[in-house]
Amino acid sequence: MEDFYQICKSFTDPVLIIFILLVVALIFCLIDNKKNSGILALGLAVILLYGASIAPVGNYLAYSLEKKYFRPTAINKPLDVIVVLAGGVIDINESKSTVASEATAARLLRGVEIFHKYGAKHFVCAGNSTNKISNAEVMAQMAVALGVPKEKIRIDARSENTREHAIELNKMFTDKNIHIALVTSGFHMRRSEREFKRYFKNVLPWPASYSYTSSSARNVLKYIPQTAPLSETTNALREFIGSFWYEIRDI
Repeated sequence: MEDFYQICKSFTDPVLIIFILLVVALIFCLIDNKKNSGILALGLAVILLYGASIAPVGNYLAYSLEKKYFRPTAINKPLDVIVVLAGGVIDINESKSTVASEATAARLLRGVEIFHKYGAKHFVCAGNSTNKISNAEVMAQMAVALGVPKEKIRIDARSENTREHAIELNKMFTDKNIHIALVTSGFHMRRSEREFKRYFKNVLPWPASYSYTSSSARNVLKYIPQTAPLSETTNALREFIGSFWYEIRDI
């Protein structure tokens, strides 16, 4: 089932869909009696590429996912656990090292910021990977370097996705009333909060970053296709598919 989910998620990538449409258009154009079909496929590819690559579309999708989390999180009681969800690591063979991706680094830094400001009994780094070192271990090393006491750090190097992160934390802590600061990217927070609240009553969402930006109405560049909005649209679509998949599995 997990493999099927990953395949479905990959087919929501606008770049893959556009590539397929372009291949279909090329084939049809090479066939004498199918040129009209080729033009149609080419037109659909252009429309999809334009829509997915302009800021208003990506920004709207990001806003739909993140709007609930723009206001600062209120802390009324001491935190028991800060849990940071990984966003990937990168192997650099030339330097024989494994480093955090931008998403992982942003999440870890926000988690450390919360720890130094509010304190916590435990600092959990969550995430496995197929890399040489797991996401969790890379984050734990960074956390220690940034001043989090090693004895407070707990590592979940087994979980591979959002649902498994919550399951592993549930195994780690028997008290379901503990106060948890949940740290991940803004676009990923809605699904993450939902999964962790299946097991724990007091989950405080703490986004590490946002994809949405408040843009000026006079900015004409937002209607010009660019790489950044395309990436934003892709991430949002994958998140929507992930949420939908989890809901289906709960039925």
